[in-house]
Amino acid sequence: MAEDGEEKLLATVQHIVQTLGSSDTMTEDILRVFSNYDGRLSLDKLYAARAAAASAAGGGGGGLGGGGGEHSMPESPTLPPPPAAAVSAAAGRPPPVTSMERTVRTLDRQISQFVAMDGLIWADSADADAFLEAVDDLIGTVQELEAAGTNRGLFDRAEELLSRCMARLEEEFRALIERPDDAAPAAPGGFRSDGSDDEEDFGGGDGYGDEPIPIAKPVTDYDVVIDALSPGSVANVHQIARRMVDAGFGRECAEVYAAARRGFVDESVARLGVRPRTAEEVHASSWEELEFDIARWIPAFNMVFRILIPSERRLCDRVFDGLAPFGDLAFVAAVRTQALQLISFGDAISSSSRAPERLFRVVDMYEAVRDLLPDLDPVFADPYSAALRAEVTAVCNTLGSSIKGIFMELENLIRRDPARVAAHGGGIHPITRYVMNYLRAACGSRQTLEEVMEGDFGAVGGAAAAVDPDRPTSSLAVHIAWIMDVLHKNLDIKSKIYRDPSLACIFLMNNGKYIILKVNDSELGVLLGDEWIKQMTNRVRRWSMDYQRVTWGKVTTVLQTGGPGVGALPATAMKQKLRMFNTYFQEIYEVQSEWVIADEQLRVDVRAAVAEAVMPVYTALISRLKSSPEARHDLYIKYTPEDVEACIQHLFEGAAK
Repeated sequence: MAEDGEEKLLATVQHIVQTLGSSDTMTEDILRVFSNYDGRLSLDKLYAARAAAASAAGGGGGGLGGGGGEHSMPESPTLPPPPAAAVSAAAGRPPPVTSMERTVRTLDRQISQFVAMDGLIWADSADADAFLEAVDDLIGTVQELEAAGTNRGLFDRAEELLSRCMARLEEEFRALIERPDDAAPAAPGGFRSDGSDDEEDFGGGDGYGDEPIPIAKPVTDYDVVIDALSPGSVANVHQIARRMVDAGFGRECAEVYAAARRGFVDESVARLGVRPRTAEEVHASSWEELEFDIARWIPAFNMVFRILIPSERRLCDRVFDGLAPFGDLAFVAAVRTQALQLISFGDAISSSSRAPERLFRVVDMYEAVRDLLPDLDPVFADPYSAALRAEVTAVCNTLGSSIKGIFMELENLIRRDPARVAAHGGGIHPITRYVMNYLRAACGSRQTLEEVMEGDFGAVGGAAAAVDPDRPTSSLAVHIAWIMDVLHKNLDIKSKIYRDPSLACIFLMNNGKYIILKVNDSELGVLLGDEWIKQMTNRVRRWSMDYQRVTWGKVTTVLQTGGPGVGALPATAMKQKLRMFNTYFQEIYEVQSEWVIADEQLRVDVRAAVAEAVMPVYTALISRLKSSPEARHDLYIKYTPEDVEACIQHLFEGAAK
C-alpha cells in the first residue's frame, strides 16, 4: 500500500513537472524543490520516474495500454489525464537531460554564486577552496566536451561559463598581488614612508604628482631579496595562476600579473629619485645638472638590477612555478619599462658631449654596468628576457666607446689651447697642470681604462692587464704617451711667446719638471716607463744648459781676463770688464729674480749651476784687480763676491719672494 502511494506521488510530481517545466533549467529546479520537500522524492527517484514516463510516451502505448502478458507488472493506479495542451507540450519536449548537461548546470549555479560576490572570494579560505574545486570541475568538463565533440551547444555554454570564471579569477589574482595579506619586509635602509626629509633629499615637487614620493635611503649591501608577498599570498596566487593556465588563459594571467607588479616597480624606482628623461633633455642639460643625475643614477641602477629585478624574478618564479613560459613573459613585462628607462639614460650620456671633464663620471657609470653583467645571467636566462640582457650589454659598450672618445677629445683640447697668453714668470702653464692632474686621476681607474682602450668592453673578474714597466705596450700606455707628445709640442709652441730666450728655457724647464714629478708620483710612471722618464729628464737638463748658455754665457765671457804674465789684460781693460759685468748682472738680477722656478730642487740646481759658472771667474777678476797697483787707483767694486753669491741665491723666487 505504501509502495502504491509512493508511485502515485511520483506520478503526480511527474505530471506537475511536465506541466510547469517550460525549460530544462526550470524543470531541474522544480525537481530539486520537490526533493527538498519530501525525503521520498529523491532526485534519483524523480529522474527515474521522469525517464520511465518519457519512455512510455515514446513506446506508443506499450506498458499501460499494451496489454501485458501473464508475466507483466501489475498496473499502477492511473492519474487523471492532463489537459490536452499539456499533452501536446509533452509530445514536443527535448530529449532527456544527460549527466554532462546536469554537471554544467550545477557548475553554472555554483560558479555564478561566487562570481556575483561583492567581496573577495579569497577573504574566506573555505569559499576560495570551493571556488577552486568548481573551477577544476569546469575545466575538466570543458576538456571532456571538447574531446567528445558531439554537443557543440553545451560546449559553447561551458566555454562561456569558463570565460566568466576566468574574469573573476583575474580580479582575485590582481587583488591578491596589489593588496597582499602581509606587508613585505623593507629593503636594507628601507623606503621611508613618513616623507619627513623629502624636501631635503629631492626638493619636494618632483613632477610625480601633488604628493612627493619618499626617496630611499642609500643602500650599500645588495645581497638582499625583497619579499613583496607573504608565503600565503604567493600560494594563493599560484593556485589561481595554475587554473588560468590550465584553462588556456596563461597569457592573460601573465598580463594581469605584470600590470599589478609594474606599479610596485615604478613606485620603487621613483623612490630612488630617478626621473625619466629623454635623450634630447639630457643633451640640453648642463653638466652640473647631469652630474647630479648621474650621482642618483648609479645607486638606483645597482638597486634596481641587483635587488629589485632579481626579487621580481624570484617572486615570479614562485607564482608561476611549473607554468612556463608564462612566468618569463610576466617577469619581462613587469620590469622592462623601468629597466629600459635606466638604460636609456646611460645611452643618452654616452651620446652627449665628450668634454674631458666628463670622463670620471662616465667611468663610474661604465664600472657600475660592467660589474653587474655577470650577475644578470641567471636573472635574464630565458629567451624572453635575453633582449633585456642584451640592452644592458649594449649600454656598457656605448659607455666604453664614450670613454675612448673623451680621451680623443683631450688631445683636441690640448691642440686647441691658444698660445696667445704666456705663463707669468715662465711658470707652470694651466694646460700642463690640467692635463697632468687629469691623467693622474684617470690612472686611478687604470684597469678599467686598459680594458676600454683594448676594446674589451665589459671584461670583469680577470687580472689587471699586464704591463711591462720597461716597454709599455698596452693601448692605454700608447694613448697616454701620444697625449704627452701632443702636450710637449703645445708647450714648445707656447715657449716661443716669450721674447727673452732665457725665459723660454725657464718655462720649458718648469713645465718639464712638473710633468716628471706627476709621472713619478702616479701609475703614469708604470704606463710611460723608465725610458720615457729618462728622455724627459734629459730634455729638462738640456733646457737648463740652454738657459746657462743664453743667460750667463756673455757674463762669463766678459769676466775672462787671461792668465798672468804675457798676454795679461791691462788694468784699464779689467776695470772695463768689471763695469760691463756690473751692468749685465744688475739687469739679470732685476729681471730674473721675478721669474719662477716652481720646483725647489730644480731651483737649487739651477742656482748652483749659475754660481759654479760665475763665481770662480768673478772672484779671479776681483783678486787681480786688487793685486794690480794700477787697478787699485779709483777701483770701485759694486758687488763683492759675497754679494754676487747672495744675489744668485735670490734668483727665480718670483711670487714666492
